[in-house]
Order: sequence, then structure tokens, then C-alpha cells
Amino acid sequence: MKLKGSLAVISILWIGLITISFFWNYTSAENKHEIIAFQTARSFFNLIVMTREWNAMHGGVYVPVTEQTRPNPYLKAPRREISVSKDLTLTLVNPAYMTRQISEIAEKQDITFHITSLNPIRPENKPSPEEKASLQAFETGASEIGKFIRNDAKDVFFYMAPLTTKASCLKCHQEQGYQVGDIRGGIRITMPFAVSIPLSALLAGHLAIGLVGLFGIIAGGLRLQKAYNIIRKQAVTDSLTGVPNRRSFTEKISTEFKRSQRDQLPLSVILCDIDTFKAYNDTYGHGRGDLCLKRVSQHIKNSLKRPSDFCARIGGEEFIVVLPETSLAGAVKVAEKIRKNIEKAGIKHESSPVYGLVTASMGVASSENEDLSSYEQLVKNADLALYEAKKRGRNRVVSFSSDK
Repeated sequence: MKLKGSLAVISILWIGLITISFFWNYTSAENKHEIIAFQTARSFFNLIVMTREWNAMHGGVYVPVTEQTRPNPYLKAPRREISVSKDLTLTLVNPAYMTRQISEIAEKQDITFHITSLNPIRPENKPSPEEKASLQAFETGASEIGKFIRNDAKDVFFYMAPLTTKASCLKCHQEQGYQVGDIRGGIRITMPFAVSIPLSALLAGHLAIGLVGLFGIIAGGLRLQKAYNIIRKQAVTDSLTGVPNRRSFTEKISTEFKRSQRDQLPLSVILCDIDTFKAYNDTYGHGRGDLCLKRVSQHIKNSLKRPSDFCARIGGEEFIVVLPETSLAGAVKVAEKIRKNIEKAGIKHESSPVYGLVTASMGVASSENEDLSSYEQLVKNADLALYEAKKRGRNRVVSFSSDK
């Protein structure tokens, strides 16, 4: 009952995955056909391995001897044949023999697969040059091989993955010197796979391949993924300015701080605060204040040239810039550039004691030459520097130094 229940769950999962795969492939086949081919072949491979494990779990299975199923001359077993009656003789079918017979059925669907080894017992299992190269790659650590090739004037996907030796395999392969865990060979799968998949062909392909083991392709979640991306963007973006918000900053600084510590590279931050912004709101109203925040955020963003540089709004009129692989001196230059660009924008601020324009104060801190235990400490240092910039009269850049 337990096995039936597990098989029922697995079957439902496979059917669900194939259904999802249909929707995913139809909408994204043009630019993701290689991923789909990998997943298709991998799922097919897993099904083959599962059927082999089922066979091995029972020590092989007995089937009637027929013209299509002759006794396996390469199988050494004390009871390879069992005579049941005058008209019925059973022969033992091991995992390899069963795999070969399944491959003959699969060929009717233009799918071929071949069990092979660098040290085969059966001569027909000798690897082709392509298979031999894959087997040698498995010996050096490769987990799977997949690529599009031209075969018989049509594009097909070549996939191969290794077979590892289990305890049940030693019955046939122990004499060859294999031990549990060794790579004893692999299974090569070749299947047709067009770059552009029409709806009818996609449906027929999934139905056909699904009957013999196509599952594992995650596809139908495209719409869900799009919805997730929209929700995530809303969650990490400041709705007013369009730049990342505090949550996004926390994720970014955490990742960059860990990388900085691991790779021994400097990480710098710039804490930017618009000078006397409350007075600006009191003078011009919150509508103009929102426009001011948008303009300032764009000037900060436009001052950053590297893709890795990051700007976020973390408070009312407070922004922070993250500069990976940047020294304190380099960060000060960036901060000065931001400060000048905001000042040059010429946003009128009659209530400001600094030039009558909107300006910003900058506090800069870096992990360079600092023994920091967390990114929070780095931000705190930048905050101390920002406080000093305001104390000195605003519209200036001040860098933090633990030596001061």
C-alpha cells in the first residue's frame, strides 16, 4: 500500500509537471529551448533510472521467452531460465536488458537511448565517440552532458548522464572491479527538439514523451513568475522616487558585506541627506517636496556609473549609496560628484541657509582599514560622518575615520 501510495503521488506530480511544462514551453520556447531540452532529457533519464531501480530491487524479473525476448547470453545467473511447462519457459530480465527493450519502444516516438560503458559486458554497449567523451567527462566530475546536434538532416538534443554503482548492481558487475558509488557507465538519450515549437506539435510532443517519461519540466509557472516579479518589484522599490527602498538596501548591503569580507575587498557607503528639507516642505508644500525628492534621487542615480553601484531611499529625505570594491578615497569622489550634481540642478529653496538652493550633506564610510563585524557598523560610521557634515555647515562631504 505504501508503494502504491508513493507511485500515485509521483504519477500525479509527473502529470502536473507535464501540464505545467506545456504552458511554459508554449510561451518561452523561442528563447529557452535549450533549458527545456535539458529538463526533458533529464526527466526521461530519471524515469529510466527509476524503472531500472525497480527491476534491481526485485533482483530482475522473469518474462516468457519469445522471439523478441530471448535469454540474455551475457547474464550469469544460476536460474536464468525456468521451465514452467512444455509451452512456457521464463527467462530472467535484468535492468540492462529491460532498458534495451524499452529503448526499442521509445524509438517508435523518434526517441533513442543507449546504455553504455567504458568497460561493457555486452559488445553492443560499446560507446560511440560522442558517448565515450561524455563518459570520460563523468570520470572527471561532470554531472551531465547536453547539446544540440545535427543528426540525419534534423536537429536533435543529445543528453547523457552517468549511472552509479549500487549494491544491487554488484551481482553482475563485481567481477569487473566496481564498488558501490563508482560510475560504471551512462545512458545516452537522443530526442528531436525544434527551436520553434507550434502549439499542435508541443501538445503532441508532451503527450507522446509524457507517456514514456517526460516530466520535470517546470513551465506553466510563467504567469506566476511574472506576477511574483511584479510583487517583488513593488516590495523592493520606493513608490515615490522609483529607486530601491530600505528593504532592497538591506538585501544588497548584506550580500555585498559578506562578499567584501570573503574576498577581502573594500566596501563603501554614502549616506545622503537633503539639507533643511522640512523647511522646503513648509515653504513649497508636500507636492513640490515630492517632486524635489524625485529629482534628487535621479541626480544621485545618474551620478553612479558602474552597474554594481546601488542607490536606495531609506527615509523621508535620506538616501544611501552602496559602492562595492570601492576605497574610501574613491567613495569620497563619488559623494562629491553627487553633491555637486544636486547643487548644479538649481532647485530653488528660499528657506535654505545654503545658497538658496536644494543641497545635500554626505557622510562616507568604508570597510577599508576598518575592523567591522557587521554592515550595520559600516552604516553607523557613515551616519556619524553625515552628522559631522551637517555640524560643519551642510552641503559638504565628510568621511569617517576611526583614527579621528
